[in-house]
Amino acid sequence: MANSKPQYILDSHNKSREYCLDPDTIPIFEENLSHKDLLRKFSEYEDVLKVVRFFVKKLLDSLKGNPILIVVSDENGVVLDMEGDETIKQTVNQLGIRVGVRFTEETCGTNVINLALSQCVPIELIGDDHYHSCLFSSACYSVPFHYTDKNNLLGSISIMTSVGLADPFYLTLLTMAVDSIERELLLVKQNQKLNVLNQIMINSTRSGIIMTDKEGFIIEFNDVAEQLTGLKKGLIRHQAVRQFKPMGQYISDVIEKGSKYENIQLMFERQNGKSKFVCLFDALPIYDEHYDIIGAFGQFRDVTQLYEAEEKYNHLAYHDDLTGLPNRRLFYKQINEMFEGAEQNQNSFAILYIDLDRFKMVNDTLGHRNGDILLQEVAERLKNCLETDCMLARMGGDEFTIIVPDASGPEVAVSIADAIIQKFKRSFTIQGHDFHITASIGISLYPSDGQDAETLMIHADTALYKAKETGKNNYMLYVPSMNQSSHEKLALDSSLRRAVEREEWVLHYQPQIDIRTGEVVGVEALIRWLHPEFKMVSPAEFIPLAEETGLIVPIGEWALKQACMQNKKWQDAGYPQVRVAVNLSTAQFMKKNLDQTVAHVLAETGLDPKYLELEITETMTMDVERSSQILDELSRLGVQISIDDFGTGYSSLNYLKKFSIHRLKIDRSFVRDITSDESDARIVGVIISMAHHLGLNVIAEGVETAEQVAFLKEQQCDEIQGYYFSKPLTAEELEEKYFKNRTIMGWR
Repeated sequence: MANSKPQYILDSHNKSREYCLDPDTIPIFEENLSHKDLLRKFSEYEDVLKVVRFFVKKLLDSLKGNPILIVVSDENGVVLDMEGDETIKQTVNQLGIRVGVRFTEETCGTNVINLALSQCVPIELIGDDHYHSCLFSSACYSVPFHYTDKNNLLGSISIMTSVGLADPFYLTLLTMAVDSIERELLLVKQNQKLNVLNQIMINSTRSGIIMTDKEGFIIEFNDVAEQLTGLKKGLIRHQAVRQFKPMGQYISDVIEKGSKYENIQLMFERQNGKSKFVCLFDALPIYDEHYDIIGAFGQFRDVTQLYEAEEKYNHLAYHDDLTGLPNRRLFYKQINEMFEGAEQNQNSFAILYIDLDRFKMVNDTLGHRNGDILLQEVAERLKNCLETDCMLARMGGDEFTIIVPDASGPEVAVSIADAIIQKFKRSFTIQGHDFHITASIGISLYPSDGQDAETLMIHADTALYKAKETGKNNYMLYVPSMNQSSHEKLALDSSLRRAVEREEWVLHYQPQIDIRTGEVVGVEALIRWLHPEFKMVSPAEFIPLAEETGLIVPIGEWALKQACMQNKKWQDAGYPQVRVAVNLSTAQFMKKNLDQTVAHVLAETGLDPKYLELEITETMTMDVERSSQILDELSRLGVQISIDDFGTGYSSLNYLKKFSIHRLKIDRSFVRDITSDESDARIVGVIISMAHHLGLNVIAEGVETAEQVAFLKEQQCDEIQGYYFSKPLTAEELEEKYFKNRTIMGWR
């Protein structure tokens, strides 16, 4: 098979072997500038670095939340600056890469810096495109930059990220940024050589120029300014610059106050009113020989392409790439903003949770491509049912949600649900064939059905599945009786209080498996209610009531103590030392002195803190500052912290860097369809890659098939948990089945 790598990569690999470099070792940077030489280098590059750093900051701002590192080198490969993700910076520092070192192909093998400088073209190296194996987990992009007037090579600008986040879009952004940098460097160079008057009169510049006298009247307007604004010199000259929006006020301030402005980003509407451009704008005074202000000039450069690329990236981060609708991330961002506004203004709103009936049959019958076409048509029909202030989002698969603001009662939400049911009566046309599909809808209302996002979504989901149970193609408003009748609830409440007093609980344990070795490395403690009359009661039946009544706190503390006691008992019996994971409720997590409660349980049971893991959910971390403090206090005890059901809440990986956590648990809703839904597969792969980049372990829950195991193993997930291996077991069953044989039999 022919090698698909570019020839320059193959040539570089051959050279690296000729240099006798060992690909399995870490490159050695033999050249490292002394402090004195580095200061001299910074002095030489002062003007260049000032421009480069400005655009590097713009790049980092546009890619905020993405773990990338931007490295700037001179024309000889000497690293002059490194900005971006601190975790990546620490990693490359451990490889010897820091400001002042010099990259050479003879000592560093195949790398983007030397290739960009030698080839003088944009370069990307993904995974094993690098020569040294320590860089196989990286995706690197680099573009050389020059003084364009003489084509003098100045250096390179590179982006480094994890291989799981490789995307050619980074190279596109980098190329556009370098183009802007080269334009700016050329302008700076011209400013150094020419006096202000000559500079602003040269129409060959790529900047629009506007010049005024000391009274603030426009006396010069160059050709580029005409082209960018659509205004004619004859019409603009002798006009008061203050009327020239949006730049006029800045130029007026220069004349009246002696102000100076550099790199102000402005949106400018062209004269025809049909288009806009974004520019970087400078405004500076013009002095006479006595240093008196005799006028002002402004210059503006078109950076619309870079701005639009940034806007496009932001859109992709918050929108579904198939339907163009807001995605799960934007939905939770919006709903959390709705809660803030509702609490302040006492507003109400509704949630509609929509699931297509028998959508799997469409994929199985017509294929996933036609299934995607159907989802796009469904999205269009749903949009046609909405008021302008409603928000429609795709949550993944065939699930959609709608936020209906200012819903003081169910009437508006019900009318939308009715409209959707009616719209779906008309058949869909796919590949020339008419196809009928229906939708089931669950509705929950704030504040009557929940005070937080998680509760509202759970109740909307409960109503949705009640609609499916009653025959599909229907909608249901959530009512508490969907879980139990008022009489049953009252009886259950009374029984629950007695259960707390009598400790009618039992813990079951579900093993957590190391995906590489097949060893049981942990167990999750799951509480059950051993009711004397109803026998075993599922948590789904009593946990919501326990949370509502506040009984969840003593129940949770009982579970914590029993789990620690049982784990210490296993250790004393000589069984393998594994961690035990215990779920914390929101009420427990927010309770004052949680760390003291945990410390007391550990001291009482004698369990080493490292064998206890506390599981929290994403919604518990909505208050970032308070959550960070609580997690820091728990982490100082030495216990492990994991975020359960990751991917279903609102958290961004940017926030995870602020939290003292050790492990992410991927929610079963993503794991369920990873072998059939490309979107879920990509999400799981990205979560694993980015979590590893942040130094976190990943466990996938809800694993039920060998195909799911194979996929997760390929994605380098650390641990797995689910019915494929075992249902939750009693302590005795767990001992017999696993602790006497810690490795899963037949593991591959």
